[in-house]
Amino acid sequence: MARYIGPKCKICRREGEKLFLRGSRCFTDKCSFSRRGYPPGMHGKAGRRKLTSYATQLREKQKVKVVYGVLERQFRRVFGEAVKMAGATGENLLILLERRLDNVVYHLGMASSRTQARQLVRHGHILIDGKKVNIPSYQVKVNQVISLSEAMKKNPFVKRSIEERDPERIVPWLKLNKENMTGTVLRLPKREEVTIPVQENLIVELYSK
Repeated sequence: MARYIGPKCKICRREGEKLFLRGSRCFTDKCSFSRRGYPPGMHGKAGRRKLTSYATQLREKQKVKVVYGVLERQFRRVFGEAVKMAGATGENLLILLERRLDNVVYHLGMASSRTQARQLVRHGHILIDGKKVNIPSYQVKVNQVISLSEAMKKNPFVKRSIEERDPERIVPWLKLNKENMTGTVLRLPKREEVTIPVQENLIVELYSK
């Protein structure tokens, strides 16, 4: 499946805000966005052009897609599910994306970034209630327990990621047990707990045209 493999810091600079695509590096002085906040390219320092209404809506959609690592077809499918749910479509969309297994693994600190979390899931290193699940888009449910395979529990990078995870950065709808390296879904996420800077109403307007 096609994935963006270029410099992730360029995406943040293009969007004009930090999207935390490189995990823990984004919280350090090495973050490129902190050092070079202007857009990438030879004309980046000239400033940002004023966007049209359509361009603004498109940029919001692209921002969400790149944060959660989904492609256009996947995104349209999730949006379709959000439309069918009760409540605000934009909020439903973000909640469905938050419930993705790779996103949950990242939030628990089992991986330093969503990209790394997706790789752990794809390679069969993530268990849900003791059963292997290798689908990154899997929607977690309340009371499910997410754990690591025995091989990954011994991996120094994973162990360090969990040990260094700041408890304040773990979303309130998840609970991490550092001793046995497991996480529990306490409840479903709420819109106000989605930390990425996005105006979901613009995405709804884009798809409503």
